[in-house]
This record gives sequence, structure tokens and C-alpha cells, in this order.
Amino acid sequence: MKFEIEPQLIATAITDLRPTQITVGMREVEAKRLRWREESVDRDALYLGGHAVPVVLGPKRRPYLVDHHHLVLALHLEGEHRVLTTQLADLSRLDRQAFWTFLDNRGWMHPFDADGRRRGYGHIPRSISDLVDDPYRSLAGALRLAGGYAKTEMPFAEFLWADHLRRRIKRATVEGAFGKALKRALVEARKSDAEHLPGRCRAEA
Repeated sequence: MKFEIEPQLIATAITDLRPTQITVGMREVEAKRLRWREESVDRDALYLGGHAVPVVLGPKRRPYLVDHHHLVLALHLEGEHRVLTTQLADLSRLDRQAFWTFLDNRGWMHPFDADGRRRGYGHIPRSISDLVDDPYRSLAGALRLAGGYAKTEMPFAEFLWADHLRRRIKRATVEGAFGKALKRALVEARKSDAEHLPGRCRAEA
């Protein structure tokens, strides 16, 4: 089985890409859509060339996204048809169960629903357009941008923060008073029970 792949960029149809997670934060998707509209005339070459999305080849040689689901969904909703992908691994010889097990153990998938519950692999959508909104993922993204924690290379770090906030801030607040929820999240991020989370910033003395 070929695993290490020589890096190269491949133009891939967005509709061919398979997700490896169930949810996204739609507020973050909408923010990326807005930034996309504000890009220059040369945005196709400049923007997409600097935002290649990582994929692995799965059964039937289908490309599976292992990151940048928000960006790809945003581009899809903006009417873009292709993105540049970079292939991390060729797992096409694995059967479906072995493939998902490998991704799971490698940290290349996140099978949790909008309530933070782990689901079976079969619950992961087959299409980018079928990803489900998790408002706490949007809150976690906004918290990072507000300085609540630092960007990290740890896979799905924002989802860990989302799950932490899910237990501490009411969903009605997140959905109906996002600014208030963000202020509360900034307070929660500085508490000692958030010390284990990736990118967590130390509170000022």
C-alpha cells in the first residue's frame, strides 16, 4: 500500500470530495464566503493556489477531505466547481471498514454530530453540501479569532473547544445572542478547567 505521496497539486471537483466529519460551523462558512467575494480579480490563482486542501484516496479511489471542510463548503456555496488538492496518502486498497478505522486512529476524521455525540462512520455525509451546522463550532472559531486560544496543528482542535463550550454555555445563547456567548466563552477559556485544551493561552497574572 502506497502511503507517502510526493506532494503535488491536483484540480479536483468539489462534488467529488467526500467529508470526514459530520458538522461545520455555518457562521464560519459564511465568513469565508464573504472573504472570498472580497478577493481580487485574480483570486482563483492567488487564493486557491495558497489554500490547497489535503485529501486521502479511499475505496474506489474517491478523494476524502481531511481538513478545510469550511473552506470547501464556502467555495461550493459560492458557485466554485473545483479546488486544488494535495494527496496525503493512497488508502484505496483498504476495504471501507479498514479505511475508516485507519482514519479514526490517525486523527483524520471526526464522527461527532451537532450535539457532540460520537456516531458511526455511516453517519458521515457523502457530500460536502450535506454537512450539518454545529453552532458551537462557530463559537469555537470565533473564540480563537478573539484571542481565546492560539491556532494549533492538532487535528480538530476547534471541535475540542466546541465540546468544552457546549457543556458551559446554553445553546439558546449561542444561537440567539452570539456576542454574549462569545464574551462568556472568553471567560471560560481562561478558567483552569480549560488548561488541557489545545492552544489554550495562560491567564494573565
